[in-house]
Amino acid sequence: MLGILGGDERCPIARSLDVLGEKWTLMIVRDAVGGSTRFSQFQQSLGIPREVLTARLASLVDGGVLERTTYKPEGARAREEYVLTDAGRDLSLVLLALGGWADRHRPSERASDLRFVDADSGELVEAVAVTQGAHQRVLLDRVEVVGDGSR
Repeated sequence: MLGILGGDERCPIARSLDVLGEKWTLMIVRDAVGGSTRFSQFQQSLGIPREVLTARLASLVDGGVLERTTYKPEGARAREEYVLTDAGRDLSLVLLALGGWADRHRPSERASDLRFVDADSGELVEAVAVTQGAHQRVLLDRVEVVGDGSR
């Protein structure tokens, strides 16, 4: 695949952007994480053109982020909705990290109602780096990228 960037499939960033790198895609994922499942919900929330939304939803289904399922409202024809897969739910952490980055480096004078909270306590959560083995927190200024992604 890797059509967007023409990148090397060994690079995990290129592989991620191959599915997520188009305009509107992460906003659709954001809405799905927030509970949206229906075409009309995505379109109303985002104001995205129908053709673009159709293409992005198809791309997210092909990429394994969303799953297309059928539902039938009483007295109406069968319709499709889009449900997050496990891979799609894992993107919550990516959205959490992006939101934290924007709050720190691209603040807005207008307060956002988008918050990530612990489901049990309601306490705000943040993205952090931890070591794989011992699960020790690592400060971001101590994180290094090793290799160019294609090795």
